[in-house]
This record gives sequence, structure tokens and C-alpha cells, in this order.
Amino acid sequence: MQDNDLKTEIENVLRTYPDNEFSVEKIADVLRYHGSESFKLIVQELAGLERDGIAVVTQDGKFQMNPDKQKLSGIFHANDKGFGFVAYDDIAPDAYIAPDNTMNALNGDTVEMEIVKPAEPGSDRGPEGKVTSITDRKYKRVVGPFSKSENRHYFGEVKLTDKKIAKYKFYINDIGLKPTPGEVITAQITEYPNADHPDYMVGIADEVIGAVDDPGIDILQIVYSHDIPAEFPEDVLQAADAIPDHVTEEEKAGREDITDQDLVTIDGESSKDLDDAVTAWKLPNGNYHLGVHIADVSHYVKAGGLIDKEAYRRGTSVYLTDRVIPMLPRRLSNGICSLNEGELRLCMSCEMEIDQSGNVVKHRIHPSLMRSKARMTYTAVNKILESHDQKTMDEYNELVPMFETMGELHRILYKQRHARGAIDFDDNEAEIIVDEKGHPIDIKLRIRGLAEKMIESFMLAANETVAKNYYEAHVPFIYRVHEQPDADRIKTFFETLTAFGINVKGDPKHITPKTLQNILKKVAGKPEEMMVSVMLLRSLKQARYADQSLGHFGLAAPFYTHFTSPIRRYPDTMVHRMIHYYEDNGINDETKKKYANVLDEIATTTSEYERRAVDAERDTDAMKKAEYMNDHIGEEFDGVVSSVMKFGLFIELPNTVEGLVHISRMSDDYYQYVEQFMALVGRRTHRTYKMGQPIRVKVINVDVEQSAVDFDVVNPEDTPTSNYLPKESYHRHNNDQRHSNNSNHGGGANIHFSNNNNNRNNHRSNKNSKSKKQYGRKKH
Repeated sequence: MQDNDLKTEIENVLRTYPDNEFSVEKIADVLRYHGSESFKLIVQELAGLERDGIAVVTQDGKFQMNPDKQKLSGIFHANDKGFGFVAYDDIAPDAYIAPDNTMNALNGDTVEMEIVKPAEPGSDRGPEGKVTSITDRKYKRVVGPFSKSENRHYFGEVKLTDKKIAKYKFYINDIGLKPTPGEVITAQITEYPNADHPDYMVGIADEVIGAVDDPGIDILQIVYSHDIPAEFPEDVLQAADAIPDHVTEEEKAGREDITDQDLVTIDGESSKDLDDAVTAWKLPNGNYHLGVHIADVSHYVKAGGLIDKEAYRRGTSVYLTDRVIPMLPRRLSNGICSLNEGELRLCMSCEMEIDQSGNVVKHRIHPSLMRSKARMTYTAVNKILESHDQKTMDEYNELVPMFETMGELHRILYKQRHARGAIDFDDNEAEIIVDEKGHPIDIKLRIRGLAEKMIESFMLAANETVAKNYYEAHVPFIYRVHEQPDADRIKTFFETLTAFGINVKGDPKHITPKTLQNILKKVAGKPEEMMVSVMLLRSLKQARYADQSLGHFGLAAPFYTHFTSPIRRYPDTMVHRMIHYYEDNGINDETKKKYANVLDEIATTTSEYERRAVDAERDTDAMKKAEYMNDHIGEEFDGVVSSVMKFGLFIELPNTVEGLVHISRMSDDYYQYVEQFMALVGRRTHRTYKMGQPIRVKVINVDVEQSAVDFDVVNPEDTPTSNYLPKESYHRHNNDQRHSNNSNHGGGANIHFSNNNNNRNNHRSNKNSKSKKQYGRKKH
């Protein structure tokens, strides 16, 4: 019995009966805990609840729920069947909300609730709750195609494209804008689902963003549905136009001139916002000089100005298949702030001396003046370092020795990171190729070569060095943090590994990155590698921004920030702004006050906007992948089981497209979900599907609107078998199979599952909630 579990159970009892007074003995009876040891633990936890202000002691020495703490606040997660769950505590299980108790809350709404039924002692199921008020609405606007409505009380209706609210109708009243059928519009919500109309909303049309057949309108709908600013206001563009497109003489003052150094940018072929340049050379003492020189965006984006406010409102650039929604106007991001070849540019430099073990033994951080010698691509540098292509080496003859030195330094830095325990998730990323109309025609894997990994190593080194420098200076600063994972999640992860025969040593409460790195190393190249990698990623917390240095668990780095991408990330711009401020004004009690009270809000807001961008990117990729697979219905593919759920199998193809084999289509047997092994097992045949397993599937259906791909298993008789089923299942399978054969839905129809698309959405959300970008690796 864990103390956290007992504390939650006691709190649930007090919340369920807020007007009752409880003695310790009464609580022990309710929870069915008996014996002197249990009694002592209950007393300890009650004392803790009193200290936390959750419980109060009555005049009779009994315990009661604090009236000020009776209501719980959390995020409502809706299910298409009408019920939902409220996530209200980091430790306690989510509270189940019955359909009659939701107050018609929408998915993502912030609600207040009260517990109506506590969780059963010893159960991993949460309590049952009742929504008492909706305090903040997730959806304030909607987007979708407009059409005339059969409901004569309204001017028309919008077909909602957001999967989480697509079950509702949305009517437009005759106030304000009068759209034309076929136009895609945004609308403000004026009436939410309620007791009078639980199945529809009402709103006012406020903007036409295009027509349903316009190229790219599908992505634009996703942009608007996530409230991502799509266009720059005119006054912001004018402010950008007023900035000179070249470095002036006045701007050179106070900067170190490094134009004589061999500085190069190394990016993808299509990149236009080049914000980092690098150089490296070997020092006489055997160490390496590494220079990471970053575009000085904060010089042009002045605090509190129009451009700064708009950049903060965006938080980050958003990359969506065939377009970029930049954080800064293109005059800056592709112009004066971009380190274009041969152009004089202002930058912020982090120069490091690194020894043969990969330690930064000296460093300087300072503003400078630079000129890029070459606009290099990852492809070209890989040809030089990996394939030693003579033509490319001849073209960049003067720079080849530097690239070779960079390759040496990268290997040293990587070895050092690996030795300290940095976790390396080398997931495949897809590049979706579209034609001029935005239709996907191919999906290619982005292969990370030595050049990509090298630049990542250099950016990580600079980010760590800057973070450590300002942490040790004891000044307010913004950090990129990735906290220690929850012990309960790691414990569950370890238990699952044990079920698969993977033995792990380590205390879940004091886990180290090195332990998790060793687990990945142990399964590398084996069929279960994908399964273990996905489960581990789900066990970790999300990386975020913070005004405190909490370390970066995944990188095994005690200090980390984002310094290297100020063109596309607002926190990086803030980091540069603070570096300038401390450089110009010194570090003392007075200067420390400048940013002390604003960084927490900036960190919280930009973390939220980063998640918004990740969600939009994920939704866009899923839609385009479904659109691509729609051209391949009836074709067969080899894939891998990426996840196993009670309702079916998720299959990932080599091109990263993922689809569902729903259990209702697995008609060759009655399949039972065995939670211990996360597997679906046939009761009669013992055919077994588990994560990481190769499988051949056929595309049978695609719903582009819902980004859903459906597969069938080809040749199920080739599926491996197991003895995972509990013994009692063997004795039941004959009756179950007979019942299955009489069912139109096959064996899986007897297993309870909720709405198909809702299950897909939950799976996709869980899979991506700890994506590499959140974790902190993607784009450095």
C-alpha cells in the first residue's frame, strides 16, 4: 500500500461526504483497512491532508472536508458515447463523469466537479464525479465549410472538421456576416450545448478564409481550428518594413568582428530562415574550438514593440507539410535575421573550448559581427563526411578540413553525452511530398546522417553552456526543462518489461537516464525495440520552459536552455534579450529585478503555444497521410504492430503511416486482450498480436476527414501463437467461439469498446504527447 494511494483514497472519502465528520476508525472501516499499522498510516495521511488545507479537524477531534476545498478543478475529456473523464490530479486516477453529470461540457473544457462516488479501495479505477460548473471553454471559435440549413430558425450551418467536436451540429444565426455556401468560415460560439439543445451549438460567422475547393484550404482549417495566427497584422508588417535590410555602421559598435572566421550554415535544402552558423578548429593543446553563432533577433525585435508582441502571440513558427507559418515577418526571418551566405549579419556568439573528453573547459558568450562563408546543406556535408564524394569535396575544397574536424568533435560530444546517460530516441520522421494542389504524392523517410547529428551535437553544447553560465551567475533566466519521470509510471513500465522477459534493476523513485538508456540498448535491433521505445517515451514527462533550472532528464543535462533558434522560438529570443541586458547593465541586485516577475508567465505561455503547434503539425500530417493512403485502397503492405488495444491493433507502415485493424474485423477467432503482455490472443488458435510484431495488411477503408486508415490482416494463419491466455480462458473458448460464429461482427464483437474514432484520437494523442519535439530533441 503506497502512501500516495492511501492519501488519495482518504481524500476521496472526505470529498464524497463533505458534510460528514469522520473518526480515524470510521475511515478505516470505509476503506476496509484494519490493524495497527494501517491505523498509523491513516493518522499520518490525515495529518498531511490537514497540513495541505484539504481536511479540517472538528471540535470533536474528527476530520471533515475543508469547505473551501470541496470543489475540484480539472480538464474534461469527452467520449463520443456521452460520458467523460476529468483529469484533476497528477497522481490520482481521472474521475469518471456519467453522461447525465457532464453539464454538456466539451472536450478540453476546464470544469469544477465534486466526487459523488469514491474509488474502490485497491482499485486502479478513479472515483465518479459530477461537473458542477464550466469555468473556461476550450473552444471559443470553430472553422468549417458553410452550407444552408434545413433548420429554418437559422441562416445556415457549419460542418465541424475538428474530430473532437465533430458529432455536434453548428448553426449560424443571421447576425453579422452572411457567407455563401461552399465558403470555409470561422464563427464565434454564442451558445454551447445545453439541456435545451444538447446536440448542437450556435454562433456568428465572422470571417471567410477561402472556398472548399481552394488548394491548401484543408491545412488552413487546421491552422484556424488551433487558433494559430495565420496572417500578420498590417502594422506589424509595416514595422518590419521599417527595419533596414542591411547592417548599418552604428550597429557594428560594441561587437566583436569575426568575419575572418570560416563560418558556415548547415541546413536542409528548403530552409530559408538560417539562424545558426558554426565553425571549429583544433587548438595547439589538442582541444577543440567550437563556435556557435546565432542570429541576433533580439536586436531587431525590441521588447514591447509591435513585432515583439506579435512574436509572443505566436510563440513559435509552425511547420505544416508544404508551408511554414513563421513567428516573425518574412522580411526578418528570411532577410536581415537570416545568416545568408556572404551577407554581413549581427549575431550572438557562444564560443567554447572542448577537451578530448567532450567537456567545455572554457567559454565566452558575446555579441558579434559575422559573414557566412557558405550556405551548406546536410546533403552536401554528408557527401563530404560519409560518402567522400569527390565532386562535392572539390567544390568545397577550402572547407573540407574544417568539416572533418567537426566530424571528430561531434563523435567526442556524442560519446560524452552517451556516457552520462542521455537517452537517444532515433525515431523515423516522414516528409510528405505534395503536388502543386497540395495533394500528397509520396511519403519519404528523413534519414538523419552525420551532418544532422553533428549540428544537433553543436547546438546542444551551446544550449547547455549558456544555461550553465547564467545559472551560475544567479540571475533570472529561462530554461528548457525535462523533469524526473513519475515513479508510478516508471514502475508500471518496469512491470511490463518483466512480463516480456526483460529484467530491469533500478528504483523507480530514483531512476536515472542511464538506466533507461541501458534498457534501449538491451533491446536494440530486437523485435520488441519499437514497443519498449514507445512505452518508455510515454512514461516520460513533457519537456517545457521554466524560470527555474530543473535539469533535462532525457539529455542527462543538469542545465539546459534554448538559445539556438530565435527566428522560430520566442524563448530563444528572450534568452538573447536577457544576455544583452546583463552584458550592457552588469549583474547586481537592481538588474536582477528586471525579469524576475515576468519569466514564469512567458515560460508557461510559450510552452502552451509550443504544444498548440505540435498538435497542428500532428493533425496535418495525419490528414495528409490518410489522403495519400486513399489512393492505395485495396493494396497490401508490410508493417509492424505499433500498439495493441482492447479494440484492435494499430499498424505502422515503413513510411510511418498508421492505421487500425479493428477487432470487429478479426473474424478468424475470438480475441482476448491480455493486459499483462499488452497482446490480443485468440482463444481457440492462440494466435497472438503484440507490439513490434511484423504483419502484412491490406488497406480497406480511408476516412480523410477523420484522418483514419483501416486495415485488414492478410493471412492471419501465419500469425505466431503464445500461451499468454489465463487457463480459465481455455475452458471458455468453445462457447465463445460458437457465439462468435453466430455474430455478424466476428469474434471481436463481444469485447466492449467505445467509439472507433474516439479510440483513434486517444491513441494518437497518447502516442504524440511525448513527441521528440516536446522531449527536446527535434530542431535542437
